[in-house]
Amino acid sequence: MTEDAAAESRCTARTAGGRLSILRRLATAGALAGRACPLVLAVHAALALVMGAVPVAAAWLTKRLLDGLVEGHAGRELIATSAALAAVGVLGRLIPQLSQFCKAEMDRCVGLLAQRRLFDAVNGFIGLGRFENPRFLDELRLARQGGGSNPGQAVDGILGVLRSGTTISGFLVSLWLLSPWMSVFIVLFSAPALAAEISLSRRRARAVRQMSPAERREFFYGNLLSSVQAAKEVRLFGIGNFLRDRMIAERRSVDAAKRAVDQRGLWVQTGLGTLSALATGGGLLWSIQAAHEGRLSVGDVMVFTAAAAGVQGCLAAIAADVARTHHALTLLGHYVAVVTTGPELPVSATPERLPGLRRGIELRDVWFRYSPEHAWVLRGVSLFIPQGACIALVGLNGAGKSTLVKLLCRFYDPHRGVILWDGVDIKEVRPEELRCRVGAVFQDFMSYDLTAAESIALGDLSALGDRERIRTAAGRAGVDDILRNLPHGYDTLLSRSFFLESDKNDPSTGVVLSGGQAQRVALARAFLRDRRDLLILDEPSAGLDARAEHEIHTAIRTHRTGRTSLLISHRLSAVRDADRIVVLSEGRVTEQGTHDSLLAARGDYQRLFSLQAAGYQEGLPVDHSVRGGTP
Repeated sequence: MTEDAAAESRCTARTAGGRLSILRRLATAGALAGRACPLVLAVHAALALVMGAVPVAAAWLTKRLLDGLVEGHAGRELIATSAALAAVGVLGRLIPQLSQFCKAEMDRCVGLLAQRRLFDAVNGFIGLGRFENPRFLDELRLARQGGGSNPGQAVDGILGVLRSGTTISGFLVSLWLLSPWMSVFIVLFSAPALAAEISLSRRRARAVRQMSPAERREFFYGNLLSSVQAAKEVRLFGIGNFLRDRMIAERRSVDAAKRAVDQRGLWVQTGLGTLSALATGGGLLWSIQAAHEGRLSVGDVMVFTAAAAGVQGCLAAIAADVARTHHALTLLGHYVAVVTTGPELPVSATPERLPGLRRGIELRDVWFRYSPEHAWVLRGVSLFIPQGACIALVGLNGAGKSTLVKLLCRFYDPHRGVILWDGVDIKEVRPEELRCRVGAVFQDFMSYDLTAAESIALGDLSALGDRERIRTAAGRAGVDDILRNLPHGYDTLLSRSFFLESDKNDPSTGVVLSGGQAQRVALARAFLRDRRDLLILDEPSAGLDARAEHEIHTAIRTHRTGRTSLLISHRLSAVRDADRIVVLSEGRVTEQGTHDSLLAARGDYQRLFSLQAAGYQEGLPVDHSVRGGTP
């Protein structure tokens, strides 16, 4: 096969694939509507057919009435025709209202089902890779937009085509009966609008994809300008105008892209509208001439005029419906892509049971990097965490400590090497079962806009109705007294972003905790998971004052007694009583041992410890030459 032939074959395959993709999206939209609201969909479709027949019926009844008046038909016959025309007129007024209600109800039902399926799929993602990928975040944002009202809009667009197609079929038959040549003439002059609208729809869809990164950046800058988290620095550093200008620049680029598409649409639609008007005018002149010559009756002229205008109007409506449907299906493609993407980490078809931890957790020659373009974060890490022991992990920023935590929770898989739980590779067990055995406080902990009790109970939802367990966990974290003294105690909303229905008349009851207090609530969530095999504490006291840090680590020592725990901290005073301290540097384990043995070894740990101690011991000589970066 020649290169040209191969290229043509690939182009044909892509075109066929595109058609199949559109058909697949249309099938998805129809399936969603059929599942969400089958009765509403059936009624909506029936109304579309009736609505399509109404203009044709009205035209023929009007013809009959006019011809009857001209020809002097009996009064009873004219009254019957008038009554039928009035009934059709009533239908013409009522059906659009019913259709609008059906459309709105279908949008609500389909949107609810689509959003549920979307977030079922998102919750099915095992790791963090997709959430740390800007391209996927754009896809997810478009999927949320495409899975909202777009499935209903796509179905409604198809029903609009059905409605207009019914009207066109009736009017084309009418035109054919009056003049076959004129029916062909009207269609030929009206059809280009359909192709033009589809072309414009594709341009709009491409523009939406291209504008997505700019719209996300605009949202980012706008969120910084309006969020309480950034308000202090924005005002202190005087960067509000800078962020505003960035936001406006992104908005202008988006508006320019939209304006270009709209301008093209304006020129195309103006030209096609002019062409269509000329065709209608020519047809009208022909019908008047034919009536003058006695070849058409007054009623025939009326039917021809209504049919010509109706065909062109319905072809324009079909073009608009097709364009709207195509746009909705294009956005729905992002929804389908996310919903059908599947897990990003492999899941064993026959998962192994995860035994209760009896021996320990082993990392064996683990290598990891976030992408082929990134440097290795972990380089052949081998480490054993014995059951019941406290292992402390220390090192400079970027040494790989938090990445190692992500691997233990199986948010990522190692590129090389394995992680074994009592000899079982954690990739061979269900992720939910693994994570059910792990409790953790992360360095970048979450503060939820929920009540105090709910914010703690998220650590173990089985405790949601068990206030005693929640208070016990809060007590261990040293936050029980604070939460009990809030306006509504543990039922106080920890947010000023919105209010509970019960507090709408007293908005002052919404409370924002200090950073240290919020950190204690996060720690309480971890303490609530007291029946787990592994406790991970990633910088659990960062940001706390000296007294609070001492209290937290005293509570942690009490809590972790007899438990398997991994403690990460930059403050070496917090890890000195760990059973074993492991030093990471540039993705490798460089030292491990007890606090005293590592000080005696005079390696990286001793230099880090001396560097921190120098702040408290005036005149202490310090060696700053620590491998792997700067403290």
